[in-house]
Formats: sequence, C-alpha cells, structure tokens
Amino acid sequence: MEGGVSGETDAMPEADALEFTPTWIVAGVCSLIVVISLAVERFLHYIGKTLKKKNQKALFEALLKVKEELMLLGFISLLLTVSQGVIQRTCIPPSWTNYMLPCKKMDAHTVTAKVLALGVRRLLSERGPRSEHCQNKGKVPLLSPDALHQLHIFIFVLAITHVILSAVTMFLGGEKIRQWKRWEDEIEKNAGTGSKKLTHVQQFEFIRENFNGVGKESMILSWMHSFAKQFYASVTKSDYTTMRLGFIMTHCRGNPKFHFHRYMVRALEADFKKVVGIRWYLWIFVVIFMLLNVNGLHTYFWISFIPLILLLAVGTKLEHVIAQLAHEVAEKHSAIEGDLVVNPSDEHFWCARPRVILYLIHFILFQNAFEIALFFWMLTTYGFNSCIMDHVPLIVPRLVIGVVIQLLCSYSTLPLYAIVTQMGTFFKKEIFDEHIQQGLVGWAQKAKRRTESIKDGAGGGTHGPSSGLEMLRRAAAAIQGSRAPQR
Repeated sequence: MEGGVSGETDAMPEADALEFTPTWIVAGVCSLIVVISLAVERFLHYIGKTLKKKNQKALFEALLKVKEELMLLGFISLLLTVSQGVIQRTCIPPSWTNYMLPCKKMDAHTVTAKVLALGVRRLLSERGPRSEHCQNKGKVPLLSPDALHQLHIFIFVLAITHVILSAVTMFLGGEKIRQWKRWEDEIEKNAGTGSKKLTHVQQFEFIRENFNGVGKESMILSWMHSFAKQFYASVTKSDYTTMRLGFIMTHCRGNPKFHFHRYMVRALEADFKKVVGIRWYLWIFVVIFMLLNVNGLHTYFWISFIPLILLLAVGTKLEHVIAQLAHEVAEKHSAIEGDLVVNPSDEHFWCARPRVILYLIHFILFQNAFEIALFFWMLTTYGFNSCIMDHVPLIVPRLVIGVVIQLLCSYSTLPLYAIVTQMGTFFKKEIFDEHIQQGLVGWAQKAKRRTESIKDGAGGGTHGPSSGLEMLRRAAAAIQGSRAPQR
C-alpha cells in the first residue's frame, strides 16, 4: 500500500507536465488567449483610427503610450516567467527570511492546519526538483512560485489601474474645462463692445475675488484664501476672462480674437500622453514602498497621505498664482483705463518652471493608483481578513482618501493646471493649428538643408539665416503677430 502511494506521488508532477496534457486542452487554452489578445489589439486599433479621423493627434499619441506600457508589461511577464527557475534555484539561509516581514510568521500548528486546508495535491505540487534543490542544502528558495506569481499579477494590476484612473481623471477634468467654452463664446460675442473708461482696480471682480485687501502685509491670509478657494470656486468667470486676456495681450496681441479655450484643450491633451505613462522613477517608488511594508509600521496607511498632501499643495499654489496676478495689478495701479490686463511670468511658479506642476500631478495620480490597485489586489488575493490588509480602521480612510484625491484632482486641480500654467513666460507649440505646426517643421527642415548646401558651396561661408532653427523662430514670431490660430 505504501508502494502504491509512493508511486502515485511520483507520478503526480509528471502528470502536470505539458507532454502529459491532452492536446485539446492545450489548443483550447491557447486559442482563448489568442482571441482575447487579438480582441484587445483590435479594440485599441479601432480607438486609434477614430482619434486619427477626428484629428486628435495628442490623444492618439497618448494611446501609443498606453500600448508601450502594455508592451513593457508583456516583457516583464516574459522576464518573470523565464527567470522563475533561476529564482527558485537561488537558495538563501532560512534565518534571512525572519526580517522585514509584512505579516508575522505562523507557528507550526497554524502552518499544519493551513496545509491540510489547501489539500494534499497542493502539497505534492510544491515538492518538485526545484524545491528539493534548496531543501537538500538546508536552505529555502529566494522566492516561492506562489509569491512570484502574485508579484506578477500585482505589477499588471498596478499598470492597468494607473492607465484607467489617469484616463478617468483627464475625461472628468476635460468635461469641466469644456464648460468654460460658454465663457469663451460670450467673450467673442461681446468683442469690441468694451468701454475705455477709467475704472478703480477694486471695482474689477477679478481683484475683489483674489485680492481682498490682503497682500504683502498678510501673506498667511493670502495662502489660506488660496487653499480654501480650490474647493468651492477653483476657476471663476472673472479668473478665466482676465487670464485669457493676459495671455492674448502677451503672446497674441496681433490676434485679439484668438480662441484661447481651443488652445488650452489642445495643450491639455498634449500633456495627457505624459501623465498616462509610467516613468522609471515611478517604478523606483513602487520598490521603495514595497520594501517598507513591514509588519507594525502601517506603511501603506501613512503613504496614502502623500498624494493628498501634494495635491492640496499643488492646488493651493495654482490658486496663489492667480492671487499673485491680482496683487501685482492692485499694488501697481489704483485705476485702470479699459480692461484689466495681467502679466504672465514663470516667476510665479515653483523653480520658475510651470512644468514642475505636471510632474507632481503625474506622481499624485500614480501614487493614488498604487494605493487603489494594492487594495484590490490584496482583497482578491488574500481576502479582507488577511494580516497584509492591515487593520480595518486603517483600510477605510485609505479608500476615502483615494476617492477624494480622484475627485479633487479631476474637478479642481487639473482644470486649474490647464489654465494657470498658461500664465508662464512662454506659450506651448499647441498655440498653432496642426497644419501650421507641420508647415513650420517642413520649412525649418528645408531651410536647414538649404543653409548646409550654401555653406558647402561657399567653402564654409554663411549667407542668410544661421540655421533652420533660426528660420523656425522667425516664422513663429511672424505667425504669433499676424497668423495665430483662427476659429
């Protein structure tokens, strides 16, 4: 009888090998995987064709970024699969596994009960040559097959969650920004009807909303006002009207009918392709957070506050930029003839770089996606009562914070970013229509080739513009003054 049990035990691992699996099972599983993969690929291809047909180049490039992320996930999956044998043959002393554990180790009685609950087949399946390789040396594998498989799933869930939440944020924020189009239409309808009378600065609604008599004498009150404003009125009609006029008078003075709203939407769509991607430094944060997930530290609870604090800081800073624009006018002028005009400048932003705000929003969205993906992965993998889920009183605040971040970023911070970052010293290339951008690029390339040919023919002498980039700069300046994008 013992021999029979032993024979069955030895045969079990072999029965799981591919050479002893029915061909109809192998063919059926492969067919299902291929069909699902092709369906996803065709779906993405259809979205790409639709975006191209609607001339949504920025969103199409964002879709290409999503495909790059999926390709990266496929490579990670392949690498984990190929290196599984090497990882399991890498042995470490058992004492090394007693440090920095996310859960306390179970005693022998609990382990025995868990093994019986899993069943004999699970136990037999783990008694393979790779497990015995380390057991014969009195050591343990670097990573068990189950842990490797769960890590693989978590990386996939994290990337997909980040892409989905970023898309949701951009969609909701875009809907909020599109509501401002009625302000743009009203401004265009009333263009040329403004009066040139002398008006006291305190009578302008923009000044009353953002200055409130507090300036250099009370910066704390000014920052507190900026902090609160992001929750109830992040961008008002007077904010939009004044910043729009300031942008046009600075960058498009020759075209007062410039469609600012359309330009702002194009610029936001161009930034979306940067937000949706997962950069290398974000993966470093993932590794650091996983390293610090030690039992008793409640790491994932504390790091859930990081994106919330950053989001509130970004929203406050953007609102404070608006307040600074109002302060500059109110402190320099007591009365203004005609419309109120503000002066955009990079000096209002952190490090004098409006681009820093985009990087912070990118990190905030990724960190929030990490928290949400981690929760659902732990819930589906280990269950709600698992020790790795941490205490219930700490789980609920994490979920609430995640939802608050998602909504606040979508309806307040992202719209603020879209308009306030236009108050920098320079404008973005999206100020030109697509056909004008393509014409400028083609012109610059031809000018560069012409300049190089002139240099070669003249023996190194120079004639005309020094480079194609100089031609491009002159063309951009000419278009800025006389041929800004039309409606």
